[in-house]
Amino acid sequence: MPMPHRTQQQVIKRRLRGKEGAERIRELRAILAELPGYRNGPYADLRKWVEGELTAARTRKRVVHRDSIAVRREGAAQIAFVGPPNAGKSSLLQALSAIQIRTGDYAFTTTRPVAATTRLGGVLVQLVEIPGLIEGAADDRGGGRALLGVLRNADAIVWCHACDRPVEELETIRDEVAAAGIELPALVAATKSDEAPAPTHPELRVVPVSVLDDASLDRLRHELWTLTGLLRVYLRDGGDPVALRPPATVLDVADTIHHELRNRCTGARIWGPSARFPGQQVGREHELRDGDTVDILDR
Repeated sequence: MPMPHRTQQQVIKRRLRGKEGAERIRELRAILAELPGYRNGPYADLRKWVEGELTAARTRKRVVHRDSIAVRREGAAQIAFVGPPNAGKSSLLQALSAIQIRTGDYAFTTTRPVAATTRLGGVLVQLVEIPGLIEGAADDRGGGRALLGVLRNADAIVWCHACDRPVEELETIRDEVAAAGIELPALVAATKSDEAPAPTHPELRVVPVSVLDDASLDRLRHELWTLTGLLRVYLRDGGDPVALRPPATVLDVADTIHHELRNRCTGARIWGPSARFPGQQVGREHELRDGDTVDILDR
């Protein structure tokens, strides 16, 4: 007895990930040969869908020119908000930053990527809302190819999923991003958590959030910082922290202040997680941890 048609469709999509041209056509032909030959019902619809994919694969022409979409990077990291239409991405971006965005209870309110900056633990980070993706985005439905091109340059993904919507909607979009060969650190922001319970996910951390709940927004900010994979190192003389990609040493901090200081640096005094005691004196190659405070020693 064949597996449920919805499960079969997800299996087929996974088999097609990353396959284009002749390779995709061969795989689609093999799939058609394996499908039951039902003339009516869900499996008949599934067969028609596969046949449509085969037709599209045969007739698809290489795109010679198309309008490109570029987002100028700002801050220490770029995090993309990704999800189906009307998943609460715009409202969330607005709640986490000072940007004003047109929002509405209808799909495709946002039609181009929207970027905004926010501070996470004192570090400037860029958040980018990717307009709602749809099934077939990897094959350029809904202008998906250009939008996925923006996503490809991000450092991490926040999958936005409205708690009152079926989780299958999110999985469809994840399949499209995977088909485009994009793999980035990710979590799920379960939006509208004041309206329905947040779903669980076997692979990703789920953070319930509501734009009406400041505490949930603060929890999400903490998770966003963790998602960047960066370290915050504070300077003894004050100011905003320095953001570094681990492993990071005293020498790396000196270099961010001034290249000449890197050459003159003999070590540092440190306070924080990597210090055995407050004000410990360490060498130039001492490896730092998130939250350390450093006083560079200059010969």
